[in-house]
Parts: sequence; C-alpha cells; structure tokens
Amino acid sequence: MRMLNIQMNKLNEARAIMKKELQAYFISPIAYIVITIFLIFTGFFFFKDFFYFGQSEMRNFFQLLPLMLAFVVPAVTMRLFSEERHSGSLEILLTLPVTTRDVVLGKFFAGTLFVMIMIAPTLIYAITVFIVGSPDYGPIIGGYLGTILLGASYVSIGILTSSLSRNQIIAFMIGFAACFTLWLIDKIVFFLPNALSILDYFGSDYHFENISRGIIDSRDIVYFLSVTIISILLTVKILDERR
Repeated sequence: MRMLNIQMNKLNEARAIMKKELQAYFISPIAYIVITIFLIFTGFFFFKDFFYFGQSEMRNFFQLLPLMLAFVVPAVTMRLFSEERHSGSLEILLTLPVTTRDVVLGKFFAGTLFVMIMIAPTLIYAITVFIVGSPDYGPIIGGYLGTILLGASYVSIGILTSSLSRNQIIAFMIGFAACFTLWLIDKIVFFLPNALSILDYFGSDYHFENISRGIIDSRDIVYFLSVTIISILLTVKILDERR
C-alpha cells in the first residue's frame, strides 16, 4: 500500500508539471500561431485533392504529415528545457522534491497532448470524406494512430534536443535535423545497394506509412515506442548529470 501511495504521488507530480506546461503553451500566442499554420497547410493540401481532383480519401494528407510534424514538433518543444536553462529556473525546479523523471515525463506528456490538440481539428477532414464518399475505415484509423505514435516520438526527440542547449533556436534546429533525418532515411536507402536496405527500419516514415495503410504491425509500434523511451531516458540522464 505504501509503494502504491508513493507511485500515485509521483504521478501527481508529473501531472502537475504537465498541466503547468500545457497552460504555458496557450498563454502565449505561439501555440495559436503554430496550430493555425499547421491547419492552413494541411487544409490546403487536403481540400486541393478533395475539390480539384475529386478524391474523397486522406492518403495524401497522411503522406504529408510526417514531414509537417518534423518541422512543427521541434518548434513546439524547443522551449521546454531551453527556456528554463536560459532563465535559470531549471536549476530551481531540479532542487525541488521531484525526480528528474517526473519533470521529463510531465513535459513529454504536455508536448504530446499539445500535438494531439493540434491534430484534433483535422478530424473534420475525415468527417467530410465519410459524408461525401465511402472510404476504407482502416487506413484512416491507422493514419491517426500512426500520427499519435509519430508525434510522441518526435516530442521525445524535441525535449532531448531542448535539454542540450540554452538557446531555443539551436534546440529547434537540432530537433528539426534529427526528425528530418529519421523522415529522410528510407528515401536515401532507395539509392543504396540492397545490402543496406535494412536501414529502412530506422526511418520514421517507413513505419508510419505501414500503419497509415491500416496495417497494424507490432514492429512498427515497437519502433515508435523505442524511439520515445530511448529519447526520454537520454534526457533524464543528461539532466541528472547537471543536477
């Protein structure tokens, strides 16, 4: 019972940090700017295919998402640790009776929830497709599941890169470079010898495409969970060394 109470207290600490960070997003205009830009771009490409080509499907929308998220997510996460390192409030936070893991998890869940909130309005596209046509449910459900997994993995990479620098712009550039590289890997492999085709497995877009086809393979889920967990553990290790 005592161990259970301790675990519940830890969850409460992580939840408190998550709520604080999520509120901080919407206090500043950055959150609204990022969401607006994201919806304008994705809406343009979706409705372009919908009205111009008469395609009542979301395949092109989901093909665009990995690249869009590779740019947007680092912009969302760049401040999570960089801002606190720059202001010196991170040192104060780490002296409080809260574990580094709880701090990292709280910020990770805040970033992931923000991405889910940003994605939520795009459900209008799915509703439009179902009203007008008769699309296959599988790829759409798989696409949104893949988006959540991809978004979470990019958020974990973003908080890792944010913990490396006091400068938010540098944190964004490193985060974007890391996410973009993961997106690019399977495109580069196309030009490499067959012996190197195994590198496909390290590409985020390769796994996202599989899920967005409605094919739920445990290997794809394990990939995203592995990227997320490894990035979180590395962030905890970096912050513990500075504690």
